[in-house]
Amino acid sequence: MAAPGRSGAALLRTVLGVWPPGPDAARGWVTRLPSLLGSQQRCVSCVSGPAFFGPRLASASRPNGQNSALDCFLGLSQPDSSLNFRVPAVCMHRDEQDLLLVHRPDMPENPRVLRVVLLGAPNAGKSTLSNQLLGRKVFPVSQKVHTTRSQALGVITEKETQVILLDTPGLISPAKQKRHHLELSLLEDPWKSMESADLVVVLVDVSDKWTRNQLSPQVLQCLTQFSQVPSILVMNKVDCLKQKSVLLELTAALTEGVVNGKKLKTRQAVCSQRGNHCPSLAAKGPNTLSMGDPQRIGWPHFQEIFMLSALSQEDVKTLKQYLLAQAQPGPWEFHSGVLTSQTPEEICANMIREKLLEYLPQEVPYNVQQKTVMWEEGPNGKLMIEQKLLVPKESHMRILIGPKGHLISQMAQEVGRDLMNIFLCEVQLRLSVKLLK
Repeated sequence: MAAPGRSGAALLRTVLGVWPPGPDAARGWVTRLPSLLGSQQRCVSCVSGPAFFGPRLASASRPNGQNSALDCFLGLSQPDSSLNFRVPAVCMHRDEQDLLLVHRPDMPENPRVLRVVLLGAPNAGKSTLSNQLLGRKVFPVSQKVHTTRSQALGVITEKETQVILLDTPGLISPAKQKRHHLELSLLEDPWKSMESADLVVVLVDVSDKWTRNQLSPQVLQCLTQFSQVPSILVMNKVDCLKQKSVLLELTAALTEGVVNGKKLKTRQAVCSQRGNHCPSLAAKGPNTLSMGDPQRIGWPHFQEIFMLSALSQEDVKTLKQYLLAQAQPGPWEFHSGVLTSQTPEEICANMIREKLLEYLPQEVPYNVQQKTVMWEEGPNGKLMIEQKLLVPKESHMRILIGPKGHLISQMAQEVGRDLMNIFLCEVQLRLSVKLLK
């Protein structure tokens, strides 16, 4: 079992209720940016009301943002004594992003690579985990299901290693896809991703008491069909559990009592404090479970188990180091300046849709059509975006605009801040609502 000390210790620390620092630690640097940069406030506007304000993240002489992905690619980046952005920004122009994607990788002498597919039921936390692993939010996140509508790719590059993350839509059945008139990509993309995977990360939301006791039939079918691909189990949202002892029961169910070819012990070991080495939970034993059992609820071929909160920097760092260690010798697929394969327009549309899902009730956000009508670089390198939101009913239009335009104004503010952190440049976003005819 790879890294048995660390993963075993993490497993037991989680069960015994020793939790990592809170989820807000990773966001602390954002609030300090204005004072660190000594900059004035600039606007992020929307269709209704006055301008809104957010931190200025890029110099006017740097339209792509200081040390942006394209600047690094062109050799224009310069050291910044106050901030060191190790995670590349995304180019704000599609042609620049396309150029970076097709450019020959700047790989070292002994490159290593790993293609990772994230599988799980809808709303298991795959996009949240992907964003945390990447170090920058490029995938939309929402409490509602089917936020990710098609396969998206993220790239982690550290030293000689490149890990390619394939963030797939939540696995659904053909009946559900047909019944709810969902895009075919929700059904097909996870299966296509498996064909090129080196490792599968199966994510389970342990806070959902209705689904946590077994892997979904679609996940099990995918694992069975691609049983030759190594897989690990990530039990997510463990910080939401009040009774930590339930984790041992869930582990036994989801793995059918077998991890890395060894039977799990039910006896609980004790750690005196966080960081101490804990005895392994596994003991040697034969794997006698059938691959084709129709009553299967778990998967006995996981190589490792991780228990974490995707919002915890420390937990995610442990998983990230494991993924980097699993990489095998081989050529990189992307330049080190690539963070995602998405176009800037796709990222923007996804971030807006995230807010629609977050703030609009029931079926309303799923009926909104998005149309980008302006995407251009304005004065001083500011990215100016205008998007129309098309709705089928006047009632939906009123809901989306909100009292005195406050709701759509708030969404424009929040999306603008997200986009500034992605492109590392000033963003002026304008949203308007129109009734479909």
